[in-house]
Amino acid sequence: MNLIFNLAGHIYGAGIKAAALFHPKAKKMVQGRHTDRLHLYDRIRHERQGNNAPVVWVHVSSLGEFEQGRPLMEEIRNRYPEVKIMLTFFSPSGYEVRRHYEGADWVTYLPADTAKNARHFLDAVCPTMAVFVKYDLWPNFLMELHRRTIPSFLVSAIFRSNQLFFKPYGRWYLNLLRTFDRLFVQDEASKLLLEKHGINHIVVAGDTRFDRVLRIRHQAKDLPLIEAFIHTGQNSDICLVAGSSWPQDEAFLLPYFNSHPELKLIIAPHEIHESHLTDIEQKLTRKSVRYTQANEVSIAEADCIIMDCFGLLSSIYRYGQVAYVGGGFGKGIHNTPEAAVYGIPVLFGPNHCKFREAAGLMECGGGVCVHSGGEFAERMQRWSEQPDLRLQAGEAAGTYIAEQSHATERILPYWDSHLK
Repeated sequence: MNLIFNLAGHIYGAGIKAAALFHPKAKKMVQGRHTDRLHLYDRIRHERQGNNAPVVWVHVSSLGEFEQGRPLMEEIRNRYPEVKIMLTFFSPSGYEVRRHYEGADWVTYLPADTAKNARHFLDAVCPTMAVFVKYDLWPNFLMELHRRTIPSFLVSAIFRSNQLFFKPYGRWYLNLLRTFDRLFVQDEASKLLLEKHGINHIVVAGDTRFDRVLRIRHQAKDLPLIEAFIHTGQNSDICLVAGSSWPQDEAFLLPYFNSHPELKLIIAPHEIHESHLTDIEQKLTRKSVRYTQANEVSIAEADCIIMDCFGLLSSIYRYGQVAYVGGGFGKGIHNTPEAAVYGIPVLFGPNHCKFREAAGLMECGGGVCVHSGGEFAERMQRWSEQPDLRLQAGEAAGTYIAEQSHATERILPYWDSHLK
């Protein structure tokens, strides 16, 4: 199996290079890896000369996993300012957005998963310990860490019985989990499942993403134009914030908004290319304005703001009375805690089974799954006519997020001996 995975790493690397000829995302990955290899290893060696400070290597797949790893990196930086942090990404969508993240000393792509690349990478970085977020696991890197007796940890992991680890043909992959010094899982069910398969070095720590959204709430930006939008005009009974929306979500969100003049809408589509923004504008029959083109006059006249820029959604949710988080009619819902942390109820589509936080919000009454536009309309109507029910749901959502926090504090004591 080691040989097979090493061969697979070479094949995958060759495949990405071939795909780069036609696919922009693959092209960014190839170019980024090539540029990093040319300069990064030499830079690390130069900066490490005469500096024996511990190095923590944190690997994430993309932006979602980065947000889970971020509270840990920032608390390490706070407690141990002399520690160096190496951050690696698999996905271009994560790397391109966070390549200049100031919380890490070095940010790069993870090289293709081959035995040779793993050796060269670890020779250059010389990590004191390695942290993998959720379950973006790469066999050659994990086995090389294990051979060098470099402590490695998996954080914010969640396991289900239908995953590859627990299939009859997935035993070798399950054994990769045994290379970790400790697994920090999100819930008791994950712990029991792993123990059933003979893996016992487990701590139920929760999901660090809740720590992150609480910190975001405290650091939320003041947005004067959004503030003005909320408090101008007569149609201000409820402001719905629709975050990370896809066309499948907008197919019922926009008609509902058009027919309910008591409702204001802030919509932040997942994709903000021109054709998508234009499509949204064409489907709206009420006055809208793009955020980057808005001013005090146009905001006062608008019933809908279309967010045509990234980076503000986590601050915008606090201006809403109800949140709708998109993706549930496609590959999967986006970040529900990002909205729930503000104490507002959260609606989302049916594809949420892989997201523990969605189940938690539903159980406490702070989140509601809608399977159709009709169910969405019914819920919105109920909350409009019975505002006390909406406020109760929002309070439940905020309480749930607060109760799920502090995973970072549970994890870090296990690392103290490696970082001092």
